[in-house]
Amino acid sequence: MAQTGRLTQQRIGVLMGGQSSERDVSLRTGKAVHQSLTRLGYDAVAIDVSADLYRQLTDQRVRIAFLALHGPGGEDGTIQGFLETIGMSYTGSGVQASAVGMHKVVTKTLLAAHRIPVPAGTVVTRGASVPLARALKAAKTTLPVVAKPASQGSTIGVTIVRRPKQWTEALALAHRYDHEAMVEAYIPGHEVTVSILGSSGSAPSVLPAVEIVAPDGFYDFSAKYQKGKTQYLCPAPLPAKMLKQIAELGLRTYQVLGCEGAARVDFRITPRGRPYVLEINTVPGMTETSLLPMAAAEAGIGYDRLVERILQSALDRAKRMGQDITQESA
Repeated sequence: MAQTGRLTQQRIGVLMGGQSSERDVSLRTGKAVHQSLTRLGYDAVAIDVSADLYRQLTDQRVRIAFLALHGPGGEDGTIQGFLETIGMSYTGSGVQASAVGMHKVVTKTLLAAHRIPVPAGTVVTRGASVPLARALKAAKTTLPVVAKPASQGSTIGVTIVRRPKQWTEALALAHRYDHEAMVEAYIPGHEVTVSILGSSGSAPSVLPAVEIVAPDGFYDFSAKYQKGKTQYLCPAPLPAKMLKQIAELGLRTYQVLGCEGAARVDFRITPRGRPYVLEINTVPGMTETSLLPMAAAEAGIGYDRLVERILQSALDRAKRMGQDITQESA
């Protein structure tokens, strides 16, 4: 293979699919990333992650993993730990940042310790009999509240509890996906997301904020992934002071967790202009409706260039591992 302007000559495996509840979205992300890498001239193969992943990686002679896995098994440090065990570099955040970022309760605890505003809340474990009144007291809030699995993405298993009669069913739904349910104050107002893109040898870039205007004010799974169902405003039409504040909070969140590559921080902003961090996504979606590519485009970074910027995080990790993966395999 002749030397070109590509960042690496090594074979890249785009890891996608898996067995989480976000499998279909992951396949869409992975397909788009694989097409981009191929378009750019990289030696890339698409790999649907299963129990025989090690064999797939070995048979395909993959040297670098581009992670397009969402949800448990993909964003929670599991695949990251496996790849480190076999000495393979990968894109995005490492084991610790991934594990912390995937668990919403741990994320909130860490952010609160660093004085980053998060909604008040509590945790209800599966099997525990916790009446609504007790949960509200523990969370130091009132209705409405949001009940959601502690470790899930794509708004799966989430309910906005507005009336007491919804409580039992909301908990059951959250516990279907995780043994811990997080119950937190519902924050009315604007829903906004800020994407951060790591940069080799310099400070991470904060991309333009995106405001999400979802039907009924709830950005659920269908609102996220059905075209035309949700309105996206990029850049978010917010006061300059607020945009600066959430950009700073988004970057602080990224840095406190120790993230690398691309990440996305989700906010709710009250009508009085107080922002709260809801969660961080350490493997943001890269589908045709995803927010990271939208924000990058507003910043003048096209999809293919964005993919290369994320790929760079794997090369940076390889250098730390003492590997040279810029050249062609022997």
